[in-house]
Amino acid sequence: MSRLQVVSGKGGTGKTTVAAALALALAREGKRTLLVEVEGRQGLAQVFGAETLPYEERKIAVASGGGEVFALAIDAERALLDYLQMFYKLGSAGRALKKLGAIDFATTIAPGLRDVLLTGKACEAVRRKDKAGRYVYDHVVMDAPPTGRITRFLNVNDEVAGLARFGPIHNQAQSVMKVLKSPETAVHLVTLLEEMPVQETADGIDELRRAGLPVGRVVVNMVRPHHLDEDTLRAAAGERRPELAKALSRAGLGGARRGAPAERLVDPLLAQAAEHASRVELERAQRSVLEELRVPTYELPLLGAGMDLTGLYALAAELREQLGGEVAGDGEGETV
Repeated sequence: MSRLQVVSGKGGTGKTTVAAALALALAREGKRTLLVEVEGRQGLAQVFGAETLPYEERKIAVASGGGEVFALAIDAERALLDYLQMFYKLGSAGRALKKLGAIDFATTIAPGLRDVLLTGKACEAVRRKDKAGRYVYDHVVMDAPPTGRITRFLNVNDEVAGLARFGPIHNQAQSVMKVLKSPETAVHLVTLLEEMPVQETADGIDELRRAGLPVGRVVVNMVRPHHLDEDTLRAAAGERRPELAKALSRAGLGGARRGAPAERLVDPLLAQAAEHASRVELERAQRSVLEELRVPTYELPLLGAGMDLTGLYALAAELREQLGGEVAGDGEGETV
């Protein structure tokens, strides 16, 4: 499975939660996963119920079998300081530039440079090896910008074309694109079974493909269970008042002792059943749209009790089961 897992999705689809669950799913027995965010929202800290993440790689969770998840909130200014030190050995001079506001000025007037720095930090973690020549992290999971901006964010080579056609910045962008467009990267899109998120997912996949970026999986999040069987769904769409009233009476419902006939429950129950049937039909239609995209799909359930650490680990277990043999070849493949 690809070593860099980029997770995007329309706002409100739960992409940050999915990214966290994916990191836990990949960090199984003895594996190490780095989970990074690039938007400065501290969403990962909220998901894990942790303190604000600093600009350093910090262990944030332990997965099943003793695997570890580290987290990093990438800050563009700090990443630029790292960049200046790496290529120009500026050291304290770079910190002086920060105090003068030059770094903030540079990343503001050149947003392409900001994307190079953010993606570059994640790609550096993907390539990093220890003294024994082994990868420091088995996987890097990025909680990336929303679907509407993901292609432009990842396609940093085009972003820097107007900034530098040669030199360190150009070389850095080329190095980043080598990782992002390699089999070592997969871009996953999170959606709901609703019209707008599905359409945005379809548009996002089309943009990624045209940019030559590797599309991974579609993750359908917060899938609600179907409580009614097919016959009941069909009945809910029609008039079955007499049969339903008789069934309620036979079940002892309807409040007959208080003088309330069973028929009083019929309309509300039929209305709820019809609403459920309508939602099921809508979800079927959206699944058909997703099937036409010809992208493998995972589905994660809606957690009725809400999202907490227990729920997060439950989602990770669900993802781990769906991943199945895809991670069997971890640590193998192309060197980037």
